[in-house]
Amino acid sequence: MKPLLLAGLLLGSAAAAQMPAMDAKTAQAIVDGCAAHAAAKRQSHAIAVVDAGGHLVAALRMDGNGTGIMDFALAKAQASAAWGGSTEQLAEGARSTPGFERAPHVVTVAGGMPIWSADGRTRLGAVGASGEAPADDAACAAAGITAAGLRADRAR
Repeated sequence: MKPLLLAGLLLGSAAAAQMPAMDAKTAQAIVDGCAAHAAAKRQSHAIAVVDAGGHLVAALRMDGNGTGIMDFALAKAQASAAWGGSTEQLAEGARSTPGFERAPHVVTVAGGMPIWSADGRTRLGAVGASGEAPADDAACAAAGITAAGLRADRAR
């Protein structure tokens, strides 16, 4: 292998290794924050936290929710991870862009939100909540993000 190519691969791997990632402890803090919010409101959600690539890191299906609700929470999280915005924003995009609602990883029901680092500069992943009214799902997701000391929006 040529020295420059090898150096480029090694530097690329080092850069990837230094990028903040969604770890299990942070993902669980988001799930716990969402579940606490839901319990305080006597609600029941399925909650899924994914990394920036859309891979599941932590999840909880609270009592009273079927497996289909968990699948929907995961779809919301993966949509937010794929597009970098909330599923509510994806719904707005679908209204203004014909055909967008049929694009891959588009979910147009509130409850999916991106997860940004505390400083709002690095997107870590996304969370999806389902099982209640869409506005309640979104509030649960936001509560989980806040409880973990993170943000649902990018710093401007």
